[in-house]
Amino acid sequence: MIKIVKSGEFIARRANQNPAPTAVSAAVSKIIADVIVRGDDALREYTEKFDCCSPDDFELPSAALDAAIDDVGNEFVGIMQRAAANIEEFHRQQIREGFEITRGNGIVLGQRITPIERVGLYIPGGTAPYPSTVLMNCIPAKLAGVGEIVIATPPSKNGVNPGILAAAKIAGASRVFTLGGAQAIAALAYGTETVPRVDKITGPGNAYVAEAKRQVFGIVGIDMIAGPSDILIIADGAANPILVAADMLSQSEHGTDSPAILITDSAKLADKVSAELESQIAALPRGKIARESIDVYGRIIITETLDEAFRISNELAPEHLEIFLDEPFKYLGKVINAGSVFLGKNAPEALGDYYAGPNHTLPTFGTARFSSPLSVDDFIKKTSYTYYTEKALFGASDDVVRFAAREGLDAHALSVSRRISSAQR
Repeated sequence: MIKIVKSGEFIARRANQNPAPTAVSAAVSKIIADVIVRGDDALREYTEKFDCCSPDDFELPSAALDAAIDDVGNEFVGIMQRAAANIEEFHRQQIREGFEITRGNGIVLGQRITPIERVGLYIPGGTAPYPSTVLMNCIPAKLAGVGEIVIATPPSKNGVNPGILAAAKIAGASRVFTLGGAQAIAALAYGTETVPRVDKITGPGNAYVAEAKRQVFGIVGIDMIAGPSDILIIADGAANPILVAADMLSQSEHGTDSPAILITDSAKLADKVSAELESQIAALPRGKIARESIDVYGRIIITETLDEAFRISNELAPEHLEIFLDEPFKYLGKVINAGSVFLGKNAPEALGDYYAGPNHTLPTFGTARFSSPLSVDDFIKKTSYTYYTEKALFGASDDVVRFAAREGLDAHALSVSRRISSAQR
């Protein structure tokens, strides 16, 4: 049963991205080193070991994506197409352009925006395959102008989940490889005989995938190191306990370590939600997972005021924040740290997971204090440029030389002063 505590008894500890357990870190290091040395041979060995299958080819032909469209049926294709349109509409607003500043004294400064050339998207394919994650990662990359979008997703004895392949077709992925786990991350980061080396890797995964992303960062870019999914709901006594409990369980069923927290100023609502959780868990197909998550990581926190509720929420910096209150826009300004905010009683977090438009790849483990949802910005590079005429350099030379001298970098100063001396001869 979920624990109910008063706010004075609750310490809002910020979760940290703790290093992976030694065993996980060591195992991942071995896999990465093996893939670097043995390439495809290592990939085949690990695929047989961990996925219990041996694909003839790691890369799927485009015909497999076309076939998946037929496999999932027109109804689901239509749903994904509508979701994709919503996601594209939202992320299109994030497209940015470069700028240029021209000063009258012969100085031109600017910034160019260029897309990353090749990205790898890791799409989980375990107990709950996520076609939605394909859309959420691929569509911003396409809008950014990425030249090649490579998907890696784990195979199984029955092949790759057709929903993932159909989503890849709808979202415009370039290539799809049947690879999972740390070995997939290693292949994307370093390349093999058949898998192209990418410039950045995005997408969630298990502890081994997260640790592999951590270890290859610097060789390639990564979006984030995602932890367990979490939700925090702020509600008052007018909230429907059935719906509050349902929303909490929508995250608890993700995994046994997915926190679901309710903060309320109503002890009566707290008791009703607790009872509802017990009733609803019993009917869930993934009830065993939700049960452990709720019992170990779930909390209901009772506060004196809603202002106190928002203070605790900002300390926790949740991945998903539901403001389950009337007039929710009145409270939006109180939110400082949150990955994505769901306003009012008709915006359950599930809307964001699949359909509304904002990205569902969000900062977890309290990292919303300093990071943001996946966006078009994750798939671009910003390059600055500078132009000075000779006259403009003369005007700035004294300041630059003196600044360099103050830092003790004589060669920096000389690179300017020698130009001045040369021009005056």
